[in-house]
Amino acid sequence: MPRYRTNFLLSATSAAQFPASSVPEIAFLGRSNVGKSSLINALLGESAARVSSTPGRTRAINFFALYMQTPAMPELILADLPGYGYAKISRSISAEWPSFINPYLAERETLAACVCLVDMNVPPQPGDAILAEYLDSIGRPRIIVGTKADKLSGNQRVVAVKRLREALATDEILVCSAKDGRGIAALWKAIQEIAETARDSRALL
Repeated sequence: MPRYRTNFLLSATSAAQFPASSVPEIAFLGRSNVGKSSLINALLGESAARVSSTPGRTRAINFFALYMQTPAMPELILADLPGYGYAKISRSISAEWPSFINPYLAERETLAACVCLVDMNVPPQPGDAILAEYLDSIGRPRIIVGTKADKLSGNQRVVAVKRLREALATDEILVCSAKDGRGIAALWKAIQEIAETARDSRALL
């Protein structure tokens, strides 16, 4: 797996605060308490993203720049988006997400792909399917990741993956665990392939 130096850039609560960027960005999305911050930390090998036991705590887009060789220019940017589906905050994606989320997903030129996290320990939720359909409608590549796989037995994981494939209408489900590292290398590979394609596309412009 790659070893990056990570730098927290900022927390954006409006489109005007989005960082200027000419490198690929990967957004992490999912229901509140699905384990977005824990997965990001597992990918980076450090506690870069704040992990909270209170669902819905992230209310801004947190941007992290990843450096490998050139200090002045990051190789990649990760964006940790607010969770959705927490009843105490709101009842629907459109109501609970701040107004700057949709412009980020639909208009951000450097957004290369979205990593959509779903908890394998609970049945697929309507919001997960709505998000997947929305990303498809705006032409955003997506990676579906089943989280917290360490809490399930082998047979339970097989059943959970089948349910996710049916609910989200996809055969591509990456099974991951921030706790035991399962699937982290495969997720990095998928992210790097998408980022490299995005770099090549921009180089041709």
